[in-house]
This record gives sequence, C-alpha cells and structure tokens, in this order.
Amino acid sequence: MNKKIAVIKGDGIGPEVVGEAVKVLDTVAKKFGHSFEYDYQLMGGCSIDACGEPLTDDAIAHCKSADAVLLGSIGGNTTTSPWYKLPSDKRPEAGLLKLRKSLGLFANLRPALLYKELASACPLKTEISSKGFDMLIMRELTGGLYFGERETKEIDGVVTAKDTLTYNENEIRRIAIKAFEVARKRCKKVTSVDKANVLDSSRLWRKVTEEVAKDYPDVTLEHMLVDNSAMQLVKDPAQFDVVLTENMFGDILSDEASMITGSIGMLPSASLNETTFGLYEPSGGSAPDIAGQNKANPIATILSASMLLRYSFDMQKEADAIENAVQKVLEEGYRTCDIYSEGTSLVACDQMGKLICDRI
Repeated sequence: MNKKIAVIKGDGIGPEVVGEAVKVLDTVAKKFGHSFEYDYQLMGGCSIDACGEPLTDDAIAHCKSADAVLLGSIGGNTTTSPWYKLPSDKRPEAGLLKLRKSLGLFANLRPALLYKELASACPLKTEISSKGFDMLIMRELTGGLYFGERETKEIDGVVTAKDTLTYNENEIRRIAIKAFEVARKRCKKVTSVDKANVLDSSRLWRKVTEEVAKDYPDVTLEHMLVDNSAMQLVKDPAQFDVVLTENMFGDILSDEASMITGSIGMLPSASLNETTFGLYEPSGGSAPDIAGQNKANPIATILSASMLLRYSFDMQKEADAIENAVQKVLEEGYRTCDIYSEGTSLVACDQMGKLICDRI
C-alpha cells in the first residue's frame, strides 16, 4: 500500500522524536511491503522564523493533500523566546489551532496506559498503581473557550478580558458518537465529564450525550463533574475507559492522566475529522531545555505513528507490531532519562528508536 504522510517536525525536541518515528515507519513499510512518501512542512516557531507566520496557507494545502499528518511538538520557552513577544495570533500555538480548524479535526484521542514495567515511575501510591489502568480521553478539539470570541478592553477605567465558551448540539453529537464508537471496541464504558451544575454549555453537553447513548445500548454511560473527575484520576484511574469531554477540560485532564503514567513522553495522541484523515502527535511539549541533546523520549511520537497506521490507514497488524516492539524494549529494561530508574539501562533518543526498529 502506498500512502502520503505530511510530516511537521516542529520545534525543540520535535525534529529528534519525529525523526525516530519516521525510522520506525520505514521499518514497518519494509517489513509489510508498503511505501510511505513523506512531505515535510513547517509549523510553529520554525515557520515564524522562515516565513513570518506560524502556519502558511501553502503548508495547510500540503497537509490536506496527504493521507495523514505526523507532527512533532511546537513552541519554545514562553519567557525568553521572541516568538512570545508577538501578538497571540502570530505565536507558535496559533498555527496548531489554525491547522486543527482547517483540517476539521474535532476529535482528539489521548490514550493513557500504565505499563507494568513503569509502575515504579507512577507517582501514585502502590495500592493504586498496582491495579494498572488503560483509558482513552476523547477531547472535543475545535470548539469551546479556545475558539470562542474573545476581547480585552478597558471598561470604566478597568482593563477587562473576556473569553466566550460556546457549543452547539451538532458539535457535541459528533464527538459523542466518536466516543461511543471507540468505547465499543474497548471496555464499553463512557464517562462524560462536564460542569453541568454551573454551565449552560455543560447542560447541553449532558443532554445531547444522553441522546446519543440511546443508540449504543451495549455501552454504559456515566456523568462526572470535572472537579470530581480530576480527583478520581489520582484516586482510582482504573475505573475509566473512555473519558468524553470538551476542549478545555480535556486539555487539563489529559495532561493529568499523562503524568500518572510516569512520563508525558510515553503518551501519543490522534486528532481525527469525520473521515479517516487524522493528525498524530505526542501529548508532551517541545521541551526546549533538552532540545538537541539526544535526551528526549521518542516513544510517544512512535506510538503516535502507530495510531496513524491504525486509525487512518487501517493497518492493524502494523500498528500492533510497533506497540509490541515498544512493550518488548521496556520489558528488556531500556529507558530514556525521563523514565530511568536504578537497575535499568539508560539510552539516548536515537538508541531508543533503533531498539524499537530492531524488534519490529
């Protein structure tokens, strides 16, 4: 099978971890008889430096012409980087928001799995981490506060900022359907997270989710307020299967879920539209403090490539091969510095990539 993948290396450690993921994809292609064509594009700080803006229309067109997009993290040090002296719509992250909107990527899937080999890296008590957990956070990605109207102005001599949280029933319904469809292939449970005791948008979210649930009688639906869900993630993460929520809540909860796995460097993500097209990226940031030092953990990006094969290309065996290789490398005791513990073998970013390739 021949497929075209738009590749955006990004900033910071992005080029390092994306490079290892591409090596893994090449290994898969050779083993299973596929051909992957890579179309490299700029986004984020590197695009600002080269083109004067975080994402060009030409780059968007190239991404649209591909079968999927593989992305490294973008951005830099928000205190010292000149990128963050620019207006908000010219900063690196504005490029990511623009890309998501342009590609119609409304569903963000962030798995959070605690590998038994990394249980010691989990910050939770042993009696909690020993149960293990395997959840998927389904975050709505193109609505809510991040895309609502906003303004900052002076009112009666006082500088006042306003952000608008808006959802319509169609936006909620399409992400809820995605969540229930995914839950059917997992443990058949959806936990819908909202703030329905306060927000009108959350009350509509709850109403529409309940309507969708009627079409999936084999899937259990429960509702949970966002403050309670934040507590439950550290109290009993094993209770969750698919967590469905809106944009800002999902942003926060998925980062919390990532840290209880031991390292955000282990967690992939997928952003999907209504077709099989998707954008795949690690959940962590660009880590400018270790950029160029060959210290980064490439596993999240490599697992993002696995999700790309699974969700956009329907290559289930190939995706399994990558995930099994990651599991084997961890079982053999190889670790990058973020997940290193006494008695394991410390390896660099490129070494970890090679180890995974060798076991596919």
